[in-house]
Amino acid sequence: MSEKRKLSDELIFNNPVFGMYLGICSVLAITNNINNALGMGVSVIVVLVLSNILVSLVAPITPEEIHIPVYIIIIATLVTVVGMVMHAYAPELYSALGTFIDLIVVNCIILGRAEAYACKHNVLDSLVDGLIMGLAYTVAVFMMALIRQVLGTGCLSLTNPFNGVEVFDLRLIPAGFEIPMFTSQTGSFLTFAMLAAWVANKKNIAEELAAKKEREEKIAKAKALKEAQAKGAK
Repeated sequence: MSEKRKLSDELIFNNPVFGMYLGICSVLAITNNINNALGMGVSVIVVLVLSNILVSLVAPITPEEIHIPVYIIIIATLVTVVGMVMHAYAPELYSALGTFIDLIVVNCIILGRAEAYACKHNVLDSLVDGLIMGLAYTVAVFMMALIRQVLGTGCLSLTNPFNGVEVFDLRLIPAGFEIPMFTSQTGSFLTFAMLAAWVANKKNIAEELAAKKEREEKIAKAKALKEAQAKGAK
């Protein structure tokens, strides 16, 4: 790639949900369990990767006046295909996610990456960008769902969306000690606030360390220059 991008930074500090506060509506609504979170995450990854690739290909031949409508048509087509495939092969997951599958079309992350990155870069870079941003979104919704499901129900469970077979079902909190609030929208907002605050704190610490390192390097260079000048004077 033309730009060096650390995966850890993209997943945490530049996370589109907790770092840039994009696509929050779907995150708050579908993260009541990890089944929904993983289903939405995979859907967003597929749409992001394919839309970035197609936008990268058509951008050079798309007039500036109509580039946004063209990108939206590409994204809407991909979302429709993803929705149809999910409806056919994972109907329970499709029903659980409901209209939020269709709302991927207006997800700020999808159109934002098309406009800010894919239209200005080659196909390979755009593909990688879509994959990274999709993974970052998936990490965000998975963490939200993990916290809400465990605290709200006391259990951690996963079901195969294609055949409805339970993969695992673990009770992590004894019955009667759950916090049902976390299964509601109040719990969703609270979980989001806690994770966003944690990311902001980690980002601030990283920036302070980087600034401190930069100051130390400047002091060291100035000291070395001063010593060199002193030796030259002798």
